[in-house]
Amino acid sequence: MSLTTRIVLLVLLALAPAIAIQGYNEHALRAARDEAVRADTTATARTVADDLAQVAEEVRRSLDLLARDPRILALDPPACTEYLRGAATDLPQLNLLALTRPDGTVVCNSVGSPTGAYSNAERAYHKLTLSLGRFAMGGYARGVATGKDSVHFARPLRDEDGAVVGLLVAALDLDWLSLHLQKDLRLPSTTLTVADQDKVIMIRRPDGPQWVGKPIPEERQRILASRGEGVRIDVGIDGRERILANATPRGAAAGAWITVGRDRDVAFADVDAATRRGITMIALGAVLAIAAALLAGRFFIRRPFVRLLRASAAWREGDLSVRIGMTRDDEFGRLGRELDGMAGALQRNEAELRGEIARGREMQERQVTLLHELNHRVKNTLATVQALARQANRGGEAPGERLEARILALSKTHDLLTRDDWSGASLREVLEGEIGPYRDGPDRFAVDGPDVDLPARHVLSLGMTLHELVTNAAKHGALSVPSGTVRVSWRVTVGESGARRLCLDWVEAGGPPTAEPARRGFGSRLIRANVERELAGRIEVDFASDGLRCWLDVPLAAQPAMLAPHSGSG
Repeated sequence: MSLTTRIVLLVLLALAPAIAIQGYNEHALRAARDEAVRADTTATARTVADDLAQVAEEVRRSLDLLARDPRILALDPPACTEYLRGAATDLPQLNLLALTRPDGTVVCNSVGSPTGAYSNAERAYHKLTLSLGRFAMGGYARGVATGKDSVHFARPLRDEDGAVVGLLVAALDLDWLSLHLQKDLRLPSTTLTVADQDKVIMIRRPDGPQWVGKPIPEERQRILASRGEGVRIDVGIDGRERILANATPRGAAAGAWITVGRDRDVAFADVDAATRRGITMIALGAVLAIAAALLAGRFFIRRPFVRLLRASAAWREGDLSVRIGMTRDDEFGRLGRELDGMAGALQRNEAELRGEIARGREMQERQVTLLHELNHRVKNTLATVQALARQANRGGEAPGERLEARILALSKTHDLLTRDDWSGASLREVLEGEIGPYRDGPDRFAVDGPDVDLPARHVLSLGMTLHELVTNAAKHGALSVPSGTVRVSWRVTVGESGARRLCLDWVEAGGPPTAEPARRGFGSRLIRANVERELAGRIEVDFASDGLRCWLDVPLAAQPAMLAPHSGSG
């Protein structure tokens, strides 16, 4: 065997471990990406399912509130028509609100259909609600009165003896629901299919119009029945290969079926690009190395040959940091430099692949952390709502009205936080959100203070505090009369330790005389709990004869127990 042949074989032998490393890294990167995409797709499907369950629960609460109204309980067509029409304007996500008798005959609805104009007796949700005797969700339907794609919810209406005298029906707009659930998908290439208990498609994104109202193809139904919830790689109903995750909601929406799909080509696009780059670099390095080897094969120089063998052995073991280190200008010298360059390129490629694997794992860990943080924050919100409900029932106030107002105030601060991914919001935005509904004149409020960014905990607690102050002023203080005014000012101070504190003054003037109440109401206790307990601050309230004055001082440092659930206020 000639020396040239031997050198060429040596080059190929040196390339073998690099190719093996490239193949191993490729396999590891694809496995990590596959695991991360599967986890993300499963989490997205579960999020959509939970969101749908929450929508159903909100509809249930709305129907429960409507069922308490005397005009509904009396089954009076003119009165309940007017009432349902007004309620529907506050619930834009609903196509229709209706009251029917147990036999399905319509009594009244929010679009003014005459009594007896149609019957829901044959609707699946009507039969299901009567058979269960409780709130239930139906499937896809085209509304009789509205002609719109809807999913219906119903709850029984009972008399004082517990007998069912009617059904309250809500038709949820599927176009609204589709847009509402889209925010959970995050990536434009993600598909979403929501089917009812009969496997009829209610929502399909992004190609919805051609699928809504049609049953899932029979072969896809067989796959759903055999595999159930979980994640898999399969061909979607649009014929593209996707990573599909299935989930079912809880509660009244348990009959629905959620399928989320991630386009496999899109999910692995950057991995495929890295593979092509790696193969190109290896091929280019191989061509250069073999060309250099053919030139060096004219001469037999033992020492450079030994150095080549040693470097080859190190590369075979996976140590791409080893270099041949030849400086001479003959054939072996050039070959050595080419091989060193190839090893460096492979080493950089290996580092890039390892970086891709590390970033994939980091993305998965960050998703798990965000899910845990979201879980804690939901618990915080539920604990706050529970405390508001419990204390409102104790306080002797008008529980439904005040509780609803406080929950709406909490919802507005949540909207501010959600807009910036729960990183916080500005104090001015929080204040304007609370006083905005009461600005009935240019001189009603005087607001003065620098821009201050508040942490999430401060946004929630200060939002509730400002809500209590402004509603109290509207009910008993300066805002209860046309001539009354409110001045709100704040400043940020820095203590000797360097800690920043927020000082806020609320001063009312021009209203009725004030006096300190004989007993502290729930609103006062809520304000003190938010400032002193939740924010570790101080508050002083002065019931001066010329108007209420409130001063509060809170630290602006982030709370260490941000993820811990809120304790119920006393």
